[in-house]
Amino acid sequence: MELLTKDIKNKLPKLGETDGMGIEATVQVKFFTPWTGWTWYATEFDGKDTFFGYVEGLDNEFGYFTLTELESVEGPAGLKIERDIMFEPTKLKEIV
Repeated sequence: MELLTKDIKNKLPKLGETDGMGIEATVQVKFFTPWTGWTWYATEFDGKDTFFGYVEGLDNEFGYFTLTELESVEGPAGLKIERDIMFEPTKLKEIV
């Protein structure tokens, strides 16, 4: 599965464009590990590799993560991080 389609890439604001919006920013795409509870919610993208968003994992926090990182993770039996194809853009306040 392609983690980042051209359509989603075009909908993501550039890094810094949602500064000051806080939890009113919109999550455009959700990634998750099917074998753990880790989830990445992207609100911004630099157009190349780096996202900003909210991550639920060992701790829940806002921060940067990369497409390269997401694509490189391999779980048991070769499982990979997936994009939630049923996810609809959602305000962060509905997630955090």
